[in-house]
Amino acid sequence: MGDLNLILMPFLQNIISFILEPEFKGFLLFVKIIFIVISVLMFSAIIILNIRSSWLNRFILEDLGEVVTLTPYEAKKSFKKWIKIKQRLWSNKEDEYKLAIIEADSLLGDVLEKMGYKGETMTEKLKQIDSIILNNIEQLKEIRKIRNNIVYDPDYKVSLELAKKILAVYEKSFQELDVF
Repeated sequence: MGDLNLILMPFLQNIISFILEPEFKGFLLFVKIIFIVISVLMFSAIIILNIRSSWLNRFILEDLGEVVTLTPYEAKKSFKKWIKIKQRLWSNKEDEYKLAIIEADSLLGDVLEKMGYKGETMTEKLKQIDSIILNNIEQLKEIRKIRNNIVYDPDYKVSLELAKKILAVYEKSFQELDVF
């Protein structure tokens, strides 16, 4: 081992002194300057491309935000969507109530899919869940029937009180799933 160090150390010292030698002349000085310029340009390009790409945002900034706030990044997005859904009830229009119910169901479907519950329809996803995971699973299944009536029957009537009750069930589900 000691013999190897005696051989490698002078070799490495020669390489380092060659790189750091201040007295490059002629062609070697030109090559050194070109490589320094190329290195600076490449380093700058890497920084600029990382800033412009979504990779830096997705893998570093989102993770940092999750660590600092102790909440998953997707939970913030879901909560913002939920606020918009609940604001639909302020419109005093039946169409907005219906849309709020449909959007809440869609949001729950997205959340369940991200949690690993697969299925083509929301009904298939709900079949995979039992009352241990969601206490109000039976209420969700009943609400699904109302949601389907809204979607498939344009004359189906929804009052403000019914919409509030339905959204309350969805909200309880989101809270039990620790979405918000």
